[in-house]
Amino acid sequence: MTVRAAGDGAEPIRIVVADDHPIVRSGIVALLESEPGIEVVGEAADGAEAAALAAELRPDLVLMDLRMPVLDGAAATERILAEAGGGTRVLVLTTYETDDHILAAIEAGASGYLLKAAPQEEILAGIRSVAAGETVLAPSIAAKLVTRVRQGAAAAGRAAPSLSPRELEVLRHVADGRSNPEIARLLHIGEATVKTHLINVFAKLEVSDRTRAVTRAMELGLL
Repeated sequence: MTVRAAGDGAEPIRIVVADDHPIVRSGIVALLESEPGIEVVGEAADGAEAAALAAELRPDLVLMDLRMPVLDGAAATERILAEAGGGTRVLVLTTYETDDHILAAIEAGASGYLLKAAPQEEILAGIRSVAAGETVLAPSIAAKLVTRVRQGAAAAGRAAPSLSPRELEVLRHVADGRSNPEIARLLHIGEATVKTHLINVFAKLEVSDRTRAVTRAMELGLL
């Protein structure tokens, strides 16, 4: 576990980097430290260290690998978001893109899922987007999610997609015009969790925005 001294500058994006491979972690840190407006405030070699650092330092973002000792990335993500009260977001940066890994990370509340093989510009843009409250998925990850949902719908005879009670609850608040922070407060969950539910809703309904999600749900009789 490494805690770094605070740097100068006007409100940089404060990041904890969690990766169990020292060389890979050093490369990520070097990339981030070369970018203006980003400050690496801590480094963790396993998921438990990442959760402890997030609780201590309250960073804006934790850049999280998935396969790590002691506590894996998905479990660490869930712990961080449960303790952060919406103040810290998690962006998964990993080499793994199997369906199980993707779903585990998203269900844990990660605000994004990028691959280490992505161009540096894409990784940096993803960090800035997630820090700004957006959700980021690598194109291949988004495609896998859509394909999985479509296959499930086909197996069910193209029946109307099934939304979980919580997903329906979130969507009803969206239909009422409420923002993600408002929904998070009303449901007593993290804003990242609201975004995760919306990602799942978008994938299940095969839409790409909030308005179309509401209208599509109405067309299917879900709202």
